[in-house]
Amino acid sequence: MRILLDEDVPVQLLEPLRRLLVGHEVHHAEDLGWKGKKDRFLMPDARRRGYDALLTNDSAQLESAVESRAIRDSGLHHIRYAHNTRRGLDGLALAVASVIAAIRQVVRDLDEVDGQRLVEIQSVQGGRRHRMVDPRVEPPAYWPSRVGQPHQRKSRTS
Repeated sequence: MRILLDEDVPVQLLEPLRRLLVGHEVHHAEDLGWKGKKDRFLMPDARRRGYDALLTNDSAQLESAVESRAIRDSGLHHIRYAHNTRRGLDGLALAVASVIAAIRQVVRDLDEVDGQRLVEIQSVQGGRRHRMVDPRVEPPAYWPSRVGQPHQRKSRTS
């Protein structure tokens, strides 16, 4: 499968996608000199160049009659993801994480279908995605004590 990243997709996502999608071609619109090209022209041009899918962050494309028609007429699979409501680097990180987490399954699914599909990648939710432990309060089983001895975790009874 040949996948084109729309210009609104961070170019930094290109290499990770290429590594994840071995056996598929992934290009960015910027590399083709298509920066600033209107979507209604980009999609038919992408199809003529042999692309099978467009990955975009432009959720408004499906809300426009002109762009929806261009997507339909191109026959391209339309894969979109939301840039989370968070802005800045945290929002970018969530958007990129969403694409990275989903893209292999999306491509496997698209490889098995006949006809065009519209795909919406679900967002990874924000908030804490980690657990932090103070080893003085809750040490791991073999955490060395100050005197160089492994900490013996007391068994807890309920």
